[in-house]
Amino acid sequence: MTDPQPIRVLVVEDDPVAADAHVLYVNRVPGFEVTATAHTAAEARRALDKTPVDLILLDLNLPDGHGLALARTLRAAGHRADVIAVTSARDLAVVREGVSLGVVQYVLKPFTFATLRDRLTRYAEFRAAAGEATGQDEVDRALATLRAPAPAALPKGLSGPTLEKVTRTLQDAAPDGLTAAATADTTGLSRITARRYLEHLVTTGRAARSPQYGHVGRPELIYRWLPPA
Repeated sequence: MTDPQPIRVLVVEDDPVAADAHVLYVNRVPGFEVTATAHTAAEARRALDKTPVDLILLDLNLPDGHGLALARTLRAAGHRADVIAVTSARDLAVVREGVSLGVVQYVLKPFTFATLRDRLTRYAEFRAAAGEATGQDEVDRALATLRAPAPAALPKGLSGPTLEKVTRTLQDAAPDGLTAAATADTTGLSRITARRYLEHLVTTGRAARSPQYGHVGRPELIYRWLPPA
């Protein structure tokens, strides 16, 4: 029995560094293979004219147009590849528009390898579904494979928006890192509150802490963002 053909992926991302990271991520997921990379909408159209793909990992903010405009053009030209949108935008109107254009998943920047792996694995399960459904339950189960699991509840007293703010602040400070006091100054939080969020990032494996010596008194703790493995 021969192995199934890998799911062919086109990565469309205007930032070359991010594009390389996305290619690395996709190729690490079993059953997926990046066949081409494009940095503009025009490059993406040319790539698809040369080599059909099954899935497009599509940045929505391209230098020569919006990603959804590209998706619309591709549909009109007969390209049927599914789309996973990669974006930092959080406009739900854009999400709704994307559904009609074959966008099966959204991944918000910045994301980790684990996040993309989860989305790709779910897409592969959905794509593998075949045959005739026996009833509504089976249809619902097939569609449910595309949905991300509900996020784990945060510890009492922590909020999602504030955690995101602290996370972005720490990422922006990489690789030098920040103290709780510096994080508090940047985010407008109290030092105690900033430390709670930083410690949560350490607990969940997204940050590391280390003592900074050279000051009078107790050494300060430096928190550093941990890039995805």
